Amino acid sequence: MTDPAVPDAAEELDRFWEAARHQTRTNPVPGYLGTYAAEALSPPAWSFGGTPEQADDLLSLVLSGTKTATAGALWDYESEDEPLPQVGDLHIILDGADHPRVLIETMSVEVTPFDEVDAEHARLEGEGDLTLDYWREVHERFFTEFATHDQGFSPQMPVVLERFRVLYPR
Repeated sequence: MTDPAVPDAAEELDRFWEAARHQTRTNPVPGYLGTYAAEALSPPAWSFGGTPEQADDLLSLVLSGTKTATAGALWDYESEDEPLPQVGDLHIILDGADHPRVLIETMSVEVTPFDEVDAEHARLEGEGDLTLDYWREVHERFFTEFATHDQGFSPQMPVVLERFRVLYPR
């Protein structure tokens, strides 16, 4: 039996998006123009990493302000027929239990070969000791273990580098 006091995932996401829209003024004139498509639909919701533990660890880095960038394999975007992030896109970041926790905005997007990712991007991802060596080791493992494509890992594989800022909670 479902506890009516516990919201389902869709309701929880809707409530988060409503609060985030209000706090970030995503809809600056709500009563005058009515609802428009961009505000009626919540942004895509997803979590960082490939496991609930990774999601929570990476979310904590976002919440502390340490993590302001992320990377994904272009081949995964293509195999899932998922559009690349665009500057200005909003995303709701979930924790390891799929609860909405943070609204982020994409600030820049670049596609570059894995072996050309620079130390600055590695530092902005905020993981481990913040070095490029650490980033390469962890991401090679991640791009191999959690790949949704069948092309394997390659040092020349295209990687989508995204920088973001937290809009809510601040």
